Formats: sequence, structure tokens, C-alpha cells
Amino acid sequence: MSESKLNERDLERLREDAGEIFAGALDAVDPYKAVHLHVTREGHFLNVDAYRYDLREVERVIVVGAGKASARMAVAIEEILGDYISDGLINVKYGHGELLRKITVWEAGHPVPDKRGMEGARRLLALVEDARESDLVICLISGGGSSLLPLPASGIDLLSKQETTQALLKSGATIHEVNSVRKHISAVKGGRLAQAAAPARVVSLLLSDVIGDDLDVIASGPTVPDTTTFTTALDVLARYDLTEHVPGSVLTHLRAGARGEKPETPKPGDAVFQNVINVIIANNASAIRAAADKANSLGYKPLVLSSFVQGEAREVARVMAAIAREIAMTGRPIARPACVIAGGETTVTLRGKGVGGRNQELALAASLDLDNIDNILLLAAGTDGTDGPTDAAGAVVSGDTLSVARQLGLSARDYLSNNDSYHFFQALGDLVVTGPTGTNVMDIILLLAG
Repeated sequence: MSESKLNERDLERLREDAGEIFAGALDAVDPYKAVHLHVTREGHFLNVDAYRYDLREVERVIVVGAGKASARMAVAIEEILGDYISDGLINVKYGHGELLRKITVWEAGHPVPDKRGMEGARRLLALVEDARESDLVICLISGGGSSLLPLPASGIDLLSKQETTQALLKSGATIHEVNSVRKHISAVKGGRLAQAAAPARVVSLLLSDVIGDDLDVIASGPTVPDTTTFTTALDVLARYDLTEHVPGSVLTHLRAGARGEKPETPKPGDAVFQNVINVIIANNASAIRAAADKANSLGYKPLVLSSFVQGEAREVARVMAAIAREIAMTGRPIARPACVIAGGETTVTLRGKGVGGRNQELALAASLDLDNIDNILLLAAGTDGTDGPTDAAGAVVSGDTLSVARQLGLSARDYLSNNDSYHFFQALGDLVVTGPTGTNVMDIILLLAG
């Protein structure tokens, strides 16, 4: 058998294994399973980790939520609580809904909020505001919740909120920075949902999609004390030269808040959080551990780098490619067969007019430095099944990617400079397409050396 045939067979095996490892990571952070792991019912008693609620002392159970994974979470909650649920509504991304019996599923826009999202947020807030001290409010929160709870603060319209969100997403700002602004132009984020529910008891189940699992950043922390301020939000706009490019109503609102003319978001120690618990049920670290276990079962030596990866996708790509070259040339930091695993969430500063997502951009940038390295493959994908405004979760590249691209007359550098990674990988057939996964714990990067 020729060397090229052997190489093709090796790469096909790496593709299959990478797919299995990624699937194993997704299975470990399935929201349905995660809820059942942390929430159980024994007769009239509801157990949430170490917390215990006597449902005979609860007049109504109200379930609300938002995020790309909240529908799968709601399926589990309905199974656990059944007819104890009095009412409920969750806002999910279009196409991410589930059939529910007691809880209304409201589909809306993400990552840019739309009118349906605003209407759903308004209805959700009304349910919570109606809660009494004898009620139990269960919040199901996951990544995407910020865009899916788009109820602007007084004086700001939806279009202004949309324009601000788009400007922040294009700027290269981190999710922590983006959400500090979102919280201060919202009527529900930054602890304001818990504020509206008080004095009812609140149980918030969180699927983390942020670096470090900061509670106040996940979906902009609707049930969590806010550690940022109006001044923080203004500083973010200034840092990314957006002060003069966001709508005037947003800037006026933030500046008024910084002067003390608008009420701040509730802070740590505020009485509104006295009856609130926030429980993380799954995160990126959970997915990475499962990926390492799966890689080991397939015969690879796993090496977990970090679940805190962030920064420009292109720069992270160069680091991952450098590790690949080191493995190929020296067997360090781990010898073949190896699976190097990283997780987190990179950013992309848009300069071109193409289509893509951070994972596709990372893969495309990595292909430049992986060129001609034998038996190496990199997969980068979002655990939610969507990468940017595309139908792909990410992409896969190998040492042969540029060679195949050249045969098709494609220039990886040109596509990268135009931020058009989607069409590059679409032409090669190297997109990772999963469809909506029902979960969302940031991204997974797999580097396989066969």
C-alpha cells in the first residue's frame, strides 16, 4: 500500500476518534443528565445538592429560565416535579426547544436579541414578580441566556440593545466584559430577576459557559449578586473604542447610572439574595474530563492543558499548532499516540466580511502552521452545536488541509483575512456539523497525534 494511502487511512482514523472524543465530552454535560445528578425528589421532599425543600410548605412551584440548554434542563425538571409545577416559561434559541407539558417553551433570537426574546422576557419577569414568600421559583440558566432575556432598562429600546450587543460581539471583548455592559442596560440581568422574585425562595441551576464559572457572568447573572457597576460598563466601551459608536440612549443610561441617578444592580450582601441558591450543574471542566477519559479508552495518552483558554482565536491556534510540532519533532510534552485537550472560549476581532465562528477561525489559522505535519489532526468546536452565525459547531484540520485546499484553488490566508472560515471548510467538507446539542459549556479543542 502506498504511503499516501496509509496517510489517508491514518487521518480517517484520527477523524473518527476525534468525533468519538467530542461526543463523549458532550454526553458528560448533557443538561438532562446534569439536572438529574443534582436534583432529586423523595416523596414531598425536593433535594438540590445539600439543600432540601418540603414541597408541602410550598404553595406554588414556578419554573423559569433562559439559554440554549434550558429546554433539556426543563425536561428533567418536569420529570422530577411533575404536577408540583404550577406554571413556567423558558426562553430558548430557535430550534433548541423541547416538548414540555407544564412549562411554556418560548423560542427567540440568539446571539442578537429579537422582539420575541423581549416578549418572552417580559412574560417571564411577570411570572416571577407574581411570586410570593410561600412560593418556590426554579430558574434554569445556561449560556445564551443574556441574549435570550433581552428586556431593556427603561429608556432603552430593543434596537439600541441589538446594536450595542452587535458592537460588543464584533469588538473582541471577552464575555465578562460584554456581560458587564448587558447587565447595566437590562431589567432582568445582574441579579434583577432574583430581586423581582423576592421574598420567594429561588433555586437557580446553572450550566456554565464562562471562563472560571463566575456565577455573575453566566447569562449575565440574573439571580446572582453583581460585582460590576455602571462605571465598569463605561470602561469596557472606552477600552474597545465603542463610546461614540453605541446608541445615545445606552450611553445616556450608563452615564446617569454612574452618577448615581439610576439604581445599581443588587450587590453581594443584598437582602434580596437571602433565599437564593445558585448551583452549577455542569461546566467546561466536566466536558474536558470526559474527553480525556474517552481518549484514554481509545488508546491515546491524554493531556489536559486548560479549561481557561481565551484570547484571539488566531493566537490560540498558533499555540496549539506549536504544541503539535513539538510532539511531532521531540515527543514533548507527550509522546504519540496523544490527545491534547483544551477548553474555554476564544474571541474574533472581525476585519473581513466573510462568515464563520471562533472555532472555525481557530482551525483555519491552525492549518497554516500544521501544514505537512504527518498524522496530526485538530478539531475545534462549540459544545452547543453552533459556531458564530453558522450551522456548524466548528471545523477539523490536519497536516494535509492546505494541500487539499491548493488543489481546489483555495488560499487559506485569503479566507482567514476575510474572516470567511465557514466557506473555506464548506468547500473542503471539513465542517463539524452536529445540529443543536442541547447543551452549552463553551468550546473544546482536540489535538490528536496518531
